[in-house]
Amino acid sequence: MASILTNTSAMAALQTLRSIGNDMETTQGRISSGLRVGSASDNAAYWSIATTMRSDNMALSAVSDALGMGAAKVDTAYAGMDAAIEVVKTIKTKLVAASEEGVDKAKVQKEITQLQEQLLNIAESASFNGENWIAGAAGDKTVVSGFVRSADDGVSVKTTTYTLDTGATGNVLFGHDGTDVDTSAGILGTAGTEGNEVYTLDISAMDGDALAGALSDVEDALSAMTDAAGTLGSISMRINLQDDFLSKLSDTIDQGVSRLVDADMNEESTRLKALQTQQQLAIQALSISNGESQNILSLFR
Repeated sequence: MASILTNTSAMAALQTLRSIGNDMETTQGRISSGLRVGSASDNAAYWSIATTMRSDNMALSAVSDALGMGAAKVDTAYAGMDAAIEVVKTIKTKLVAASEEGVDKAKVQKEITQLQEQLLNIAESASFNGENWIAGAAGDKTVVSGFVRSADDGVSVKTTTYTLDTGATGNVLFGHDGTDVDTSAGILGTAGTEGNEVYTLDISAMDGDALAGALSDVEDALSAMTDAAGTLGSISMRINLQDDFLSKLSDTIDQGVSRLVDADMNEESTRLKALQTQQQLAIQALSISNGESQNILSLFR
């Protein structure tokens, strides 16, 4: 039935045109933002997951920075301990040389004294950001080693503890009194089983037995230093592994979030082209429908 009061076909064409306009607005928004799920109204579940994972990724970035700081502290301590080991090895060779008949022990002692001063210089210099792990007071030192989200959605930062031991068989070269290096503590400042401290060792007047005792104490100190260096090296290795894992984990999270919320630009661009064609056809259909009223008027001419 033809009616001048109600144009049913025009109303249908208009509804189609409105629907196409809404779809085009959605598609253009996805193309401009690159996101298929840009807000909670698009998909509440995916948006919530993506927001949480992005937050975790930011935390992982902060943990990675903290790992870098921890690695610098540990590596500084290891470098200092490694350098000190080489110096103590040299002292050991001097003691062996002094054990030979006819060697002037006083002259050998002059060399040992210089080496002892070098040990102190190494210990004082092995500091990063105000922390010294080879010339420090007894106590715990911690470095960040990870970030964990548990099954119940609880989050926590994991740390690794390194306890400074200032004894003769500990893991620091010297102690610290809060102001200066304490040369009476630590591996080099504490007397060994034979009563000799590496830092204050003086062989000028030692006989053969005393030299043997001194050599034994130096060997014990060298063993303790090697153990400490090994522990520092293992912590450094763990930090490096954790940092590498966090880097891969961060990339994986980014990829997972992308699968949930990113728009497929090829698909969206194809959809936009199709919608533009549909819009043109809908406009033409609306124009034809509106022209039907004019056709009715021609009947009365």
